[in-house]
Amino acid sequence: MTTSISRFHDKFALVTGGTSGMGLATARRLLAEGAQVAVTGRDKVRLDAAVEQLDAGGRVLALPGDVANVADLDDLAAAIRDRFGRLDVVFANAGVATFGPYGEVTEHEFDRVVGINYKGVYFTLQKTIPLLSDGAAIVINASWTLHRGLAGSALYASTKAAVQSMARTLAAELAPRGVRVNSVSPGYIETPMFHDAIPADEHAAVVAKVAAGRLGQADDVADAVAFLASAEASYINGQDLVIDGGLVAAVA
Repeated sequence: MTTSISRFHDKFALVTGGTSGMGLATARRLLAEGAQVAVTGRDKVRLDAAVEQLDAGGRVLALPGDVANVADLDDLAAAIRDRFGRLDVVFANAGVATFGPYGEVTEHEFDRVVGINYKGVYFTLQKTIPLLSDGAAIVINASWTLHRGLAGSALYASTKAAVQSMARTLAAELAPRGVRVNSVSPGYIETPMFHDAIPADEHAAVVAKVAAGRLGQADDVADAVAFLASAEASYINGQDLVIDGGLVAAVA
């Protein structure tokens, strides 16, 4: 694949949930194309390890914090303002997966998942939108499950449907500033979260549902996010890009 090293030269980006998987891959991709990147994570040990993996020196700003905690997001916005002065790209990626029968979801689990997947995205954007340059781009990480019913995913899928709707709404609200807002809906992507959710002996059955005949990789999503955040996608706004190897639209 040929990429332009200058696509994000002199750009400042934020990637939430950037310690592993799709977030880490996207941070790496943006750095490779010239950006300075702020990366967040709840676990400082994992955050420090991610910064070491990214190996980009002073171009990475590590910001420990919980997106479900609005005070942490206030601190995040202040740190970005002090270090970068503005943002040109936001990838609202932090999220958790939970699966199980609808009737067994507890109030505690509901509050935890909604707090991270929906409230976390809502207030991450509320706190960082004032920092966005005119013409900036926001990409929200949604999920293929908002397009196709999956038993046991009611809580998770509903939070992802909510943030995809948020992307459309913000695309309209921020249009006067030229700020574009899109979402991505990954399918089965081989990340630590995937391995936590799906036992190894079920992987073959999962792959059998995918027309592409393989699991997606974190870099597949990073490629799409970088595209949507770049000037190459300047006429794409309020859309959801499904990155699933054909899981939703094609029968394997």
